[in-house]
Amino acid sequence: MGRITTLFVHKIVAQVHPDLDHGRLLRSVGVDPDAPVDAKRMIPDDDYYGLLERIAAVDPDAIDLPLRTGASMRCDEYGALGLAMKSALTLRGSYERAERYARVLTNVAAYEVRDVDGGALILLHRDGPRRLGLRLSNEATIASLVEIGKQVSTAPFQPLEIFFKHPAPREAEAHARHFGCPVRFGTEHDALLASSAALATPNRLGDPSISRFFDTHLQQALSQLHDETTLERRVRGLVAQALSEGVPRVSSVAQQLGMSGRTLQRRLSAAGSSYQALVDQARRELAARLLRDTTYSLAEVAFLTGFSEQSAFTRAFKRWAGQTPRSFRLSASST
Repeated sequence: MGRITTLFVHKIVAQVHPDLDHGRLLRSVGVDPDAPVDAKRMIPDDDYYGLLERIAAVDPDAIDLPLRTGASMRCDEYGALGLAMKSALTLRGSYERAERYARVLTNVAAYEVRDVDGGALILLHRDGPRRLGLRLSNEATIASLVEIGKQVSTAPFQPLEIFFKHPAPREAEAHARHFGCPVRFGTEHDALLASSAALATPNRLGDPSISRFFDTHLQQALSQLHDETTLERRVRGLVAQALSEGVPRVSSVAQQLGMSGRTLQRRLSAAGSSYQALVDQARRELAARLLRDTTYSLAEVAFLTGFSEQSAFTRAFKRWAGQTPRSFRLSASST
């Protein structure tokens, strides 16, 4: 399962129409609305995309919501990654740091700086079905990349073109107005095109020594993150394989990983997770996939995700997704 920083959750909810219950939206994905924003805290990507889809269904301003969200991002909010982007010597250096270190905030998106005639494409790579939530997330991400360019560069930054893989929304005028350049939909990539001159422009706070400091810091963070996410991913995978026979005991999963149950619990705790949290994530991810991509009955989905009764599955899924399994399946089939 992929993970996305709760920073993005807070930013998207802050842009939602004021008549909607912001606290309820945050709680629907397990985020405490009264707790301070912590960019290091992650949620499953399925939860994030589902949140975007629920917002889009009820927010009257949903068309440009991801654009406003991206424009609201500030470098400092990205933690060490944002500071590394600010201290890079040029705008190209800022985008290259996103390319190199973005995994400290998400493991479902990657960036690439690809040179083309007259400039470079800043590409967003994100795998998965082109569901509505992912499309909205991609728009917000591209908008945030443009906003970062405006914040760090010493010259006014204007992309030459914007590209999205997904089809155009029913009203695309807001996108052209927001970006101030041609916006292409249904293309082969999600990206912005920047000129060579823009990429070579010095940054406001570019500093070689500070830039080297954050490079070292982020390299260390990436090495630690690799070990933690690998263990979590393996645990979720083993749990998901066993769910049709019920939730596996922690000792059983630990044995398959070549360690004791106590050692597994300790290592997960050190990574800021727990066995029960990973079980819930595995069930939630499997349930969403079965509801979206199969014709299994709700009772069969409940059984395959380790629930002995459909009613218990319905209660759990409503807690995870903020809606019943039936409503989720109906909304997924309409996107």
